[in-house]
Amino acid sequence: MRRDPASPTPTAPTLPTAPTLRFLLASPAHFIALGCGSGLPRVAPGTFGTLFGWLVFALVDHALGGAGLRAWLAACAACFVIGAWAAQRTGTALGVADSGHIVVDEIVAIWIVLASLPPGASWLLQAGAFGAFRAFDIVKPPPIRTLDERLKNGWGVMVDDLVAALYAIVALGVILHLTGAAGAIAIK
Repeated sequence: MRRDPASPTPTAPTLPTAPTLRFLLASPAHFIALGCGSGLPRVAPGTFGTLFGWLVFALVDHALGGAGLRAWLAACAACFVIGAWAAQRTGTALGVADSGHIVVDEIVAIWIVLASLPPGASWLLQAGAFGAFRAFDIVKPPPIRTLDERLKNGWGVMVDDLVAALYAIVALGVILHLTGAAGAIAIK
């Protein structure tokens, strides 16, 4: 609590406001960082951003006829750099380095997880990938939490979700191996 010199009672710190549609449309960086608006909900914006990423992945992968992991990783690398730039600019404008409304990190990360699944993966397997990624992103096991706490810029926003994606890929690989689907997560 801060103390206002003119008041005998402490004042609560000013909390940043949630972004609005006007804020979203004010800059291409905001539009990208806020996941084309999927990060605007006040409740669970990361989950909405991940759902949006899943939808975009399904549409693009279908349109490209199953582009394959290498093509998706190239696209993700470019989107990672653009996302870091957009997250930095948007975080600065919001006054919060890693606002929960910035969801470009979730979008790129879920693309990586989904691209690692076997071609023609069922919706059930994709839902499992979604759940595994969200679990690691929310729980933030080491070193994800440390990265999240220490890196307070656009790169930091992106990196912790990249590690959560890698954890999800490993977890899915172990599960698929144990259930007899060995080799299901492989380079296409």
